[in-house]
Amino acid sequence: MITLKNVTLRRSAKVLLDSASVTLNPGEKVGLVGRNGAGKSSLFALLNGNLHEDAGEYYIPTQWRMGQVAQDMPETDQGATDFVVEGDTQLGAARAEVAAAEATDDYDRMAHAYTGLHDAGEYDAAARAQALILGLGFKTTELDKPVNSFSGGWRMRLQLARALMCPSDLLLLDEPTNHLDLDALVWLEAWLKKYEGTMVVISHDREFLDAVTNVTLHIDAGKLVRYGGNYSKFEDLRSEQMALQQTAFSKQQDKIAHLQKFIARFKAKASKAKQAQSRVKALDRMEKIAPLLSEADFTFEFKEPANLPNPMLSMSGVSFGYPPPEDAPKGTPPTTIVHNVSKSVLAGQRIGILGANGQGKSTLVKTVARDLQPLGGDVTEGKGLNIGYFAQQELDVLRPDESPLEHMIRLVREMTAAGKIAGQQTREQDLRSFLGTFNFGGDMVKQAVGSMSGGEKARLVLCMIVWQRPNLLLLDEPTNHLDLATREALAMALNEFEGTVMLVSHDRALLRSVCDEFWMVSRGGVEPFDGDLDDYQRYLLDEAKRQRELAKEEAKSDAIKPAVVAPVAIVKTGPTPEALRKLKKELAQVEERMATLNTEGAELEGKLSTNPHPSVIAETGKRLKAVNSELQVLEEQWLALTTQMEG
Repeated sequence: MITLKNVTLRRSAKVLLDSASVTLNPGEKVGLVGRNGAGKSSLFALLNGNLHEDAGEYYIPTQWRMGQVAQDMPETDQGATDFVVEGDTQLGAARAEVAAAEATDDYDRMAHAYTGLHDAGEYDAAARAQALILGLGFKTTELDKPVNSFSGGWRMRLQLARALMCPSDLLLLDEPTNHLDLDALVWLEAWLKKYEGTMVVISHDREFLDAVTNVTLHIDAGKLVRYGGNYSKFEDLRSEQMALQQTAFSKQQDKIAHLQKFIARFKAKASKAKQAQSRVKALDRMEKIAPLLSEADFTFEFKEPANLPNPMLSMSGVSFGYPPPEDAPKGTPPTTIVHNVSKSVLAGQRIGILGANGQGKSTLVKTVARDLQPLGGDVTEGKGLNIGYFAQQELDVLRPDESPLEHMIRLVREMTAAGKIAGQQTREQDLRSFLGTFNFGGDMVKQAVGSMSGGEKARLVLCMIVWQRPNLLLLDEPTNHLDLATREALAMALNEFEGTVMLVSHDRALLRSVCDEFWMVSRGGVEPFDGDLDDYQRYLLDEAKRQRELAKEEAKSDAIKPAVVAPVAIVKTGPTPEALRKLKKELAQVEERMATLNTEGAELEGKLSTNPHPSVIAETGKRLKAVNSELQVLEEQWLALTTQMEG
């Protein structure tokens, strides 16, 4: 178990934990919560050994293996599968020992090394890694793509897959859902529910915490308070505790006032001096109950739109997608993702946009937001349509060297030039006051945005959107960097908003509280989704299961077929009948050799399972390694052959 006893933890001069004590038992799934800056990440740093306690006692079993998501952005041209496999540190150590043993003539050492390699899961490592990669939303065609070819969010998913690949007794997850779509989030929840070790997770997604945790650890005023149950249970217990504390505080204040009144009245009278002195001592001895200082609430509201066109916009036979790249050859067609959509968006609608990763949710929103041109059909906007758009990459377009005030002044300038100022206050003092309603007060209005947290940047983007008084809100994953309090504030503001909302989000609590209808983007179309979010989660899990089974079938097919003995001639154009016959002949050789190697591999594994003499284990292990290496090469050659034949 993990034990903290009277632990004090400082960061510079700030005391984050002050004589805090708690015990976490093996196998518990712990949600770590607290206000921003309370010390959640610092406690993680203590758990993983990057920080040490300043006072008190901290204990974690020395034999425990730890898994955690690396926070650095990976820069490598290594394939995605190999990158994730390397997350299995136990397998990496076993591979290193085999290499070291093979460099010696020590048969006993080689025997133990090959046995260790087998026990570490060498022969299904790629399959395990690919199951994680596919579960987190990648396509089967991306399994071997270089890590560097993916965007930052997808690379962080690969870092998460590496952490899950690592055999661990303690798993530390800091905001694991930030870069995930809803389908990947649902898969991750299912995976974590089956995880057998101890887990500590920081998250601002209440439904995720409810699904995967059974203990909540609250950092509050330098103390660690443990609650049995998930986040919703914690909220109930916490509110009861706060109500009791407020009642006790009020009673104590009445008692203090009574004692002070007695002391003030009688301390000068000789006959009452003794009693007055005893009241002074009673007052000194009284344990002070802290007043109820609830966490600072953050609230905001969208201003009433200047007008509400109805319909907001109409789409007739619209196709959504991307134009060809600028450097593409002339005549390259655009990439169409969603076809032939005919729908209207009405005033006051609250639409949640659902769909598995890559189906076109963001493409749909970008087109409505005018960031992309429709590839076909007509989009007719209502007169006076004013769009407020929060894009996934919106934080990236903020200017890091400018302050919030400079962003607002530039926004006023742009809106004025476009003739879109509709009664907003534009004086600098008015802008300062407006920023203050989004918790940008004092010196923060002049602080460089580049030095701010992701949550503060997201608040600034929301502030700029609200100031523009939109009547149609397009929100694409607006909660990625928002804490729980700000998410609650956003949900309340959206429910009071008089305009129309179109929302893409993996935050199910936000979707449930805001949306009253759903559109499903799937298989190149957009249709109403009649079920609720629970139905949608079941659909996602079934779809993920279907994809995994499909990948397994393909893997089995590859295991039977691949193997070639001669280099493959590359055919640039469609093969002629003669070339096709040649390819078929080569493919037959590949499949025959592959079948032979698979049979031999099964026999070798069977021999290893009988615990033979160390020298036999060493020779068998070496041959098995060679068989698997040849199979890997042959699989690639078989894929090249079948690709040419399909051409």
